[in-house]
Amino acid sequence: MEFSTKQLSSGSTKSDCLVVGIYTQHQLSNAALALDRASKGALVKIIKRGDIDAKVGSTLLIHTLNGIASERILLVGLGDSAQYDEKAFRKALTAAYAALNACGAKEAQIYLTALPTGQAKIDWRIQQAVVLAIEAGYRFDQMKSHPTTKPQRLKHITLAFTNPTERMLAQQGMEQGIALGAGISLAKDLGNLPGNICTPTYLATQAKALAKQHRMKVKVLERADMQKLGMGSLLSVALGSAQPPKLIILEYHGGTKTQKPVVLVGKGVTFDTGGTSLKPAAEMDEMKYDMSGAGSVFGTLKAIAQMRLPINVIGIMPATENMPGSRATKPGDIVTSMSGQTVEILNTDAEGRLILCDALTYAERYNPVAVIDIATLTGACVIALGHVVSGLFTNDEQLAKEILAAGQTTQDRAWLLPLDEEYQEQLKSNFADFANIGGRAAGAVTAACFLARFTKKFKWAHLDVAGTAWKSGQQKGSTGRPVALLTQYLINRARMG
Repeated sequence: MEFSTKQLSSGSTKSDCLVVGIYTQHQLSNAALALDRASKGALVKIIKRGDIDAKVGSTLLIHTLNGIASERILLVGLGDSAQYDEKAFRKALTAAYAALNACGAKEAQIYLTALPTGQAKIDWRIQQAVVLAIEAGYRFDQMKSHPTTKPQRLKHITLAFTNPTERMLAQQGMEQGIALGAGISLAKDLGNLPGNICTPTYLATQAKALAKQHRMKVKVLERADMQKLGMGSLLSVALGSAQPPKLIILEYHGGTKTQKPVVLVGKGVTFDTGGTSLKPAAEMDEMKYDMSGAGSVFGTLKAIAQMRLPINVIGIMPATENMPGSRATKPGDIVTSMSGQTVEILNTDAEGRLILCDALTYAERYNPVAVIDIATLTGACVIALGHVVSGLFTNDEQLAKEILAAGQTTQDRAWLLPLDEEYQEQLKSNFADFANIGGRAAGAVTAACFLARFTKKFKWAHLDVAGTAWKSGQQKGSTGRPVALLTQYLINRARMG
């Protein structure tokens, strides 16, 4: 799909489809008002018939009006103008794209981006419009012998702005939106692939391809390399699998040589059976999404590289399967992590923290300004927060503020959860330094507390995306979250210098 920006005109230019907004009580946006004048009041007459109630996300497709050069007009409900904010904007755009993709338009001009939206500036509105368009057009059918989805008709979208002084910001927003959309799509593709294709080796191959495409540095540590480093915790998860584990490192150097990097650590369990502590069979197929943390790091690095952000970012992705077998780790086994701390593994299905802890220790060598790990870590986080927001834990208050702000900007939100020292008591072990689980109570918190034991030397945050990284049911598929949040966080840091 192609995108362009243009200064708002009368709205009467020729197009396959003009997309304009209407507020409640038949209040027309400026572009809709221009169309009504050009059609000698025909638009208002149609609206007064009651075919659209103007609630946020309602739509009405109108064909051929006298005085209007365009073949179609798509009216989109915006709700009350006094309450029209960023959330309403996204909902209206999502509905508009659904209607556009359902009709025969190959090209559309969207005037919703020119409307005042809460506190959002034109670059944000354009960026979000592009990302939502790419998401609306996303399909994953490459594994089907005969794709069931029809080819997308909509090929070009023009996004409007009002003031000529906004031209550069609009262009910047468009370019960022294209890059962010590409990153989200990559994360979705990796997540949606089945576990027999998206193996640790496959992820390593994709990392090399991404590095070549965007001139990043890449390094892949094999089992022998990890053994030399003493990564006994990570390797314990891989024991039951025929697939060799990989520790994938991608380095993006967009900043100065002296600039300390942000390190992103993504959980890459390409399929999780639970190991010896086997999961129930129902919905186990969704455990192909257990590498979504790693997928989000791939997507974020692609996005910032395409944006050419002036910042240094390291991506570290421990990748393995978690399978049962004669060599698999057993409950009660004790392993030694790269940090030298010993862990009693009471449940082999609490494996994500076991691979992340060694990756977090490995991150120390980069002298990072901050480390963020991303993981589909606990079902307990899904129980606590559902599928709306991701769980956030951190040892640094300022880092928490920056991540929460990035999530709010992108509507890819997170919620801060406690990391109090008292929760560490639940991880006590009679036989090792600590255990890998802390019981049913506060499961998401104790998982984060486990990781916190490996993050004493840097500012660190943990994003539990078990409830947000994918959807189940009829809409089953990767969401690409939290690529938008992470990318915005890095954009904000790059602006800080």
